[in-house]
Amino acid sequence: MKINTQIHLNDAIEHNKEVIERLVEANLNSKVSAYLKKYEDKKDAEGNIELKIEKNKKDLFNGKLIAKLDKDEFIFEREDYENLDDLINNLFKHLKEELSAK
Repeated sequence: MKINTQIHLNDAIEHNKEVIERLVEANLNSKVSAYLKKYEDKKDAEGNIELKIEKNKKDLFNGKLIAKLDKDEFIFEREDYENLDDLINNLFKHLKEELSAK
């Protein structure tokens, strides 16, 4: 199963796009890769991961991770993070926990 990733950023953090793409790739390759293997054997399985990040009025980061893997869908949202790395890592940590429970 090939996983398509989409990253949506508001204008306030567009300049961080390369860093965010690197963090998403690192999390996919390390944190959740072992848990995604159960979807690889399924015929016609599709995978899509969408990440939405914005800077809010408090100058903090909000994020939403939507993962559609075959017929399963996972949605995680977090708000008011000072550190962009922590926000992205936390969203993928929750995805990993949900995948491990399945």
